[in-house]
Amino acid sequence: MPRDPLHSWDLSPADARVLQRELAARIDTSSPLPSARLIGAADVSYNRGDDRLFAAVVVIDAETDAIVERSGLIATARYPYVPGLLSFREAPAVLEAFDRLRHRPDVLICDGQGIAHPRRLGIASHVGLWLDLPTVGCAKSRLCGTFEEPGPERGDRSPLIHQGETIGIALRTKRRTNPVFVSPGHRCDFESALRIVLDTTGKYRLSTPIRFAHAFVNELRRQAGDRPESP
Repeated sequence: MPRDPLHSWDLSPADARVLQRELAARIDTSSPLPSARLIGAADVSYNRGDDRLFAAVVVIDAETDAIVERSGLIATARYPYVPGLLSFREAPAVLEAFDRLRHRPDVLICDGQGIAHPRRLGIASHVGLWLDLPTVGCAKSRLCGTFEEPGPERGDRSPLIHQGETIGIALRTKRRTNPVFVSPGHRCDFESALRIVLDTTGKYRLSTPIRFAHAFVNELRRQAGDRPESP
């Protein structure tokens, strides 16, 4: 679907950081997420030192967990690997994969950060602004901030704090496994972000749509002769 570009991707790292702060001011983390029937998930994989990106977006039916549609591609990275600016490297491939979908999901979960980012603009927030779509960040590791270890049971949580601000939640999705780090991306509040992650997580640590997107990325890697990544 054609859309007006949000900005140019051809920016120096210094200019990109300035833009992140400007875009972060436009992020909505106060809107409750309405009920979602179609849930999307995005994942990007690549090897350090390789300019190939493997990107996938998968859409599932929230009631059955059945895959409704999936879109994937192998793209060439146009931005260098710069910590804190990974969305400038990864988001264009996610957007291209999203544009190939026939079904627009009600919400998109990104395997990465939402506002749990030093400048409050991780890939989920960045993509959410481009698509004007509710998005959630669900990362396997912490990028910034501090937290207390949540309790051992599924659903236990603790706030992720950075510079005195709550930017996310360390959430236990499976008993006695490492927490995931959930944060609103765009057009979604904290409670909604937690709910959508817990509602889409079954017996595994990662939510079902994220697992499907990761599996599809690994398919693409195998087709290209690369070793798949572990979950």
